Amino acid sequence: MEVAITNGIKVTVTSEYQPMYSDPLEFMYAFSYRIRIENNSENTVQLISRHWHIFDGIGEKYEVIGNGVVGFQPIIEPGQSYEYVSGCNFKAPIGKMSGTYLLEKQLDGEKLIVKIPEFVLMMPAILN
Repeated sequence: MEVAITNGIKVTVTSEYQPMYSDPLEFMYAFSYRIRIENNSENTVQLISRHWHIFDGIGEKYEVIGNGVVGFQPIIEPGQSYEYVSGCNFKAPIGKMSGTYLLEKQLDGEKLIVKIPEFVLMMPAILN
């Protein structure tokens, strides 16, 4: 589990290898990740967009920028949280991701850039 806190917004990430959707003989490794965004600030915020940096274990790099997360732009009240699950495929049994969310304070429209902690996606026993 990886955690980052920015301006009272806590982002927690856990990841898991998905053997049912992977095929190592075809160099396809599937992973899921669960993200929990906790609003520990005094402001109601809306998640506007995401910006990911994705690094595959064979050296391929990807950048993903898009609106919301999994089709939503959730509003998160103070003391509340929002959680979602997503995934990615790599050509290697290991990779990593990190990024940021753009949030907007509902009261005054101020924009906040919130860090998504770097996390590793790894097939079990790959380091043994």
